[in-house]
Amino acid sequence: MLELKNLTCGYGTFEAVSDLSLILQPATITALVGANGAGKSSTLMCIAGHVQLQRGTILFEKRDISTMAPPDRVRLGIAISPEGRRLFKDLSVEDNLRVGGLIRPKTDFQEDRDKVLTLFPRLGERLNSLAGNLSGGEQQMLAIGRALMTRPKLIMIDELSLGLMPKVIDLCYDALQQLRSEGMTILLVEQNTDRALSVADQVCVLESGRTVWQGTADAAAKDPDLAAAYLGLH
Repeated sequence: MLELKNLTCGYGTFEAVSDLSLILQPATITALVGANGAGKSSTLMCIAGHVQLQRGTILFEKRDISTMAPPDRVRLGIAISPEGRRLFKDLSVEDNLRVGGLIRPKTDFQEDRDKVLTLFPRLGERLNSLAGNLSGGEQQMLAIGRALMTRPKLIMIDELSLGLMPKVIDLCYDALQQLRSEGMTILLVEQNTDRALSVADQVCVLESGRTVWQGTADAAAKDPDLAAAYLGLH
């Protein structure tokens, strides 16, 4: 589905991520973990086309998208729910979903919206509420829902559980597993490493912009040295 070949990206001359190589298989969840400043968000934003690719190649379904504009990447099937959610807070829940679906034919809106509301029923109760008036959990659901309105093949979610109550985190992770079962590929950035490993198929650990470990989630959880050094597990 997605292949990063020696991806180096950053801001001006600064390299936020260096020589990252990573392969995402279809219908899997890959967790990108590491401390703050490790380069996780920069990786997602580079794949989406919002952070400069300095060296390397991004292949999506074997097509080189390294120089493709962000809207064209969305049309190919890449969506992102960014860190901080970045909702249109003065617009209603429904209008935020409508913005997410702008690249789709208008006739698709109701079907796509209804799929989002099936995944997150709470949003159906808040359709006419302003996004800025939602709870943190509702805003996270809306950010994911807005990304899903593009009908992505790959969805990237940055900091899924940050600041959320445990019950809401459960709902969001249930949604991820549902999306994977339907064939969607997910790249997840998450500070809650325990929770990420509980659903991920693959794990990539970054430190200071460089890959320090890749493998299955089971192997990551069972590696005592890795857990102690990078994952915050005991």
